[in-house]
Amino acid sequence: MLQALRRLTLWFALAGAVVAMGVGLMTTVSVVGRAVFKAPIPGDVELTQMGIALAISLSLPWCQLHGGNIIVDFFTQKMAERKLRLLDAAGALCLVAMYGVLAWRTGAGALAVRQAQETTMIIGLPMWWAYASLAPGLALAGVLAAAQAWLHGSGQAIELMHGARR
Repeated sequence: MLQALRRLTLWFALAGAVVAMGVGLMTTVSVVGRAVFKAPIPGDVELTQMGIALAISLSLPWCQLHGGNIIVDFFTQKMAERKLRLLDAAGALCLVAMYGVLAWRTGAGALAVRQAQETTMIIGLPMWWAYASLAPGLALAGVLAAAQAWLHGSGQAIELMHGARR
């Protein structure tokens, strides 16, 4: 199960990287087209906003997997390992709640925007696509945080991250 989560997280991160590179390439083509041919890509700003939001969402699980969140350990440097694990478990549970609420609300937002039939101003893309595309990355990050909370709380080594403690 943990191996499958790690593999799925890798695929999400790779997809996020491909999306980000595609946005970068599109932006370059649009800027060159604007400067040289006076013909930018229509809706390039809309596509950039949607694409980068998707890339970030798809990359969040990778960040969670590798403990890439900011940890302020000034007050906990000299704590016992057991207390650190409990604090890490509590922090992971807070992230589960946050990711869960974000995934739920982006999904609900997608349904509301779809029902309202909102589209982007320039190229008319349905706005619900952007909302709906964010929910899977947020949900997977929440599942990873739940697994990490369980591992920390049960005193098991965090092997989701290739054996890294933090």
